[in-house]
Amino acid sequence: MDSLAHHWLKRLTESRKPAYLVIPDLIEEDLASGRLRPRDRLPGLRDLAGALQLNYTTVARAYAEARKRGLLDARAGSGTFVRGRTQTLPLAGGSSVEMSMNMPPEPPELATRLRESSAHLLAQADPYRLLRYQDFGGTPDDRAAGRAWLKDRLPDCEDDTVLVCPGIHSALVALVSQLARPGETICLDTLAYPGIKAIASQLGVRLQPLPRDEEGPLPHAFEALCKTEKPGAFYCNPTLQNPSTLTLSAQRREALADVALRYSVPIIEDDAYGWLPANKPVALASLAPELTWYVTGFSKTFGAGLRVAYLRAPTARQTQRVAGALRATTVMPSPFTVLLATQWVNDGTAHEMLDAIRKEANARQAIASQELADWHYEAQSDGFHLWLPIPPQCDWSAPELALQLRNQGVGAVAGAAFSTDGNPPNTIRVCLGGPQDRNDCRDALQRVAETLSDPHHLHMPMM
Repeated sequence: MDSLAHHWLKRLTESRKPAYLVIPDLIEEDLASGRLRPRDRLPGLRDLAGALQLNYTTVARAYAEARKRGLLDARAGSGTFVRGRTQTLPLAGGSSVEMSMNMPPEPPELATRLRESSAHLLAQADPYRLLRYQDFGGTPDDRAAGRAWLKDRLPDCEDDTVLVCPGIHSALVALVSQLARPGETICLDTLAYPGIKAIASQLGVRLQPLPRDEEGPLPHAFEALCKTEKPGAFYCNPTLQNPSTLTLSAQRREALADVALRYSVPIIEDDAYGWLPANKPVALASLAPELTWYVTGFSKTFGAGLRVAYLRAPTARQTQRVAGALRATTVMPSPFTVLLATQWVNDGTAHEMLDAIRKEANARQAIASQELADWHYEAQSDGFHLWLPIPPQCDWSAPELALQLRNQGVGAVAGAAFSTDGNPPNTIRVCLGGPQDRNDCRDALQRVAETLSDPHHLHMPMM
């Protein structure tokens, strides 16, 4: 625990948040990174207080907050332990339904087209080319396909500002490393994609949450931060946000872009879901092109295994700068995967499959509206996840509900995974793309509704 305490002490010294909120954040980050493992025993309150130079009450409050988030178990006479995943029980059909990973649904025509395209590519391609190092950022043909894909959202982007990357996550690692040094700040919503939290933790970059309202991060809060401490960047997932499903209005986008322009703060626009809405909103990169690093990809549009992303940089010079960071961290994308993506963009398959996935998402959202009709939740018809607040009359927390659902074979994620301000909402995210078909989706959502309807069921022992 000495090395862990040293790491925590350093982070506590750097953070401006109260220590009792920082410690649960650190436990969550260390679980994600592997520094802590399920069932690890944590020091007693007095021992940790001494190691971290804090008072006993602060550490006790921190442990209580961590238990509230579902991160710790306290056992009388034994100590405090990191909570791990529990054994899941199968559904009635004999298998679990994964609704914790936000992946697109898989209509049958997607698998058929994938088989056909793969066979064609393997028959036509030079196999040795697929086994060799490639031009980083994609060949001219790959970059041209990327620009063709982006033109629906960014009609003015040029080939020399587009890079082909091995997934959105790798692009975000490179961008955070370039825009903020260790100890510097990136600002973002109070709810965010957990990957950006893990990236910032790994790189030693501080995340500064901006207060939000029902329309998203508040522009005046962004401006107040810019006046006191210019952040290295503003990170935003503006369309069908993971987890809240919120799509920023045109007015809110314009207001946030205006602040960024006036204070010269770079924008990281993570538009992972930007192609899903039939009516696409204006991109921040169109409002502030000279400041915005725009990234989108196929893993959240077609399938998690299709790890191809397109990164549009503000200028050709900045494109080369971030290319160096990407080369250092990822070497290159998979040649075959990029070749497949390029073919799909060029022959129209990408748009055809996008339409099929959108229709399947519409159908599953319709099922959710039927099965969860008695409960308030946030969702968009073209998206494939929903954000479900725990009703006030219920007497359990989101981590408890997620645990109970997992014990019934339904995966869901509690709001703590997405919180950046240490004050997680009592909400769970339920993803509709994981179930194999619509019947599985309906079955799983019925179990969610039944659990919400029976508050006593949560506390019944599982046999």
